[in-house]
Amino acid sequence: MAPPVAAAGAVGPRPLVRPRTWPRTFADRLTAPLPGVRAMARLAREGAIRPRAEGLHDIPMLPFEPEPLPPVGPAGAAVTWAGHASWVIRTGGLTVLTDPVWSRRILGTPARITPVGVRWEDLPPVDAVVISHNHYDHLDAPTIRRLPRTTPVLAPAGLGRWFRRRRFTRVTELDWWESAELDGVRFHFVPAHHWSRRGLTDTCRTLWGGWMLTDPQGRRTYFAGDSGYGPCFAEIADRLPGIDLALLPIGAYAPRWWLRDVHMDPEEAVRAFLDLGARHMAPMHWATFVLSAEPVREPLTRLHAAWERAGLDRARLWDLPVGGSRVLE
Repeated sequence: MAPPVAAAGAVGPRPLVRPRTWPRTFADRLTAPLPGVRAMARLAREGAIRPRAEGLHDIPMLPFEPEPLPPVGPAGAAVTWAGHASWVIRTGGLTVLTDPVWSRRILGTPARITPVGVRWEDLPPVDAVVISHNHYDHLDAPTIRRLPRTTPVLAPAGLGRWFRRRRFTRVTELDWWESAELDGVRFHFVPAHHWSRRGLTDTCRTLWGGWMLTDPQGRRTYFAGDSGYGPCFAEIADRLPGIDLALLPIGAYAPRWWLRDVHMDPEEAVRAFLDLGARHMAPMHWATFVLSAEPVREPLTRLHAAWERAGLDRARLWDLPVGGSRVLE
């Protein structure tokens, strides 16, 4: 694991950090072995890859309430959930997209069950994009093609080549605990318990992780990307304390024996929130794509129950509808 570094900013159409040479594989960063042939055979035998019919009945009841983005001044901050892991984060005078997926359908997955919460034409000019890892529900080529090629992109180690092949000119790749700065906002790349693959032969060839954004006012917004539960959250809190908002995944967790190591369930998301010591939590990675076997509304129901059992103030949970926003005070 690389030690913390501070990468300098840049002016003009250059990367924030120059391209680097990375290891051929990041498999040594896995915190649990990936499923083998026996596990895949069991999954095929059980057929538990999508909810049963009764688990899909609540699709019309999923929270979808698009609204105009709230006004935010240069010193303000706000987040808007576009759906799944796609957020519009406005902080320190920048507009940042996380894992932007504006497509109706992604490879190997049924079409969206809720529309995108923010129309592309309603977005402010995008100042930066952060990518957590290369899975298709987090890195969507048709959406990326909509961006100007001069848009600064911050990506995990090894993933920069994917963007440079598409002629993006300001691509920054970071290892865990490294950071880069853009116009006064610091982007820290932090660990996650996950993995990467985009094709048949590139398993763990690129890194995965989350992003902490620290604005000039000292506000910290943590975007977890995809992660199973584990010690990374306490370590993040130790190295980067004072988190104002944690954007944490709560869906795509069933069957548990198959997904436990790479996706948190709602109860584990609450544990991660407590480990992080954050002021607020906003759930994500649910109500958008049907990726696993739990009923579509179950993640939020279980999150509410776990939140209450933990004795947490309900006002600290920002369970936004798709298209909803909150301003960070």
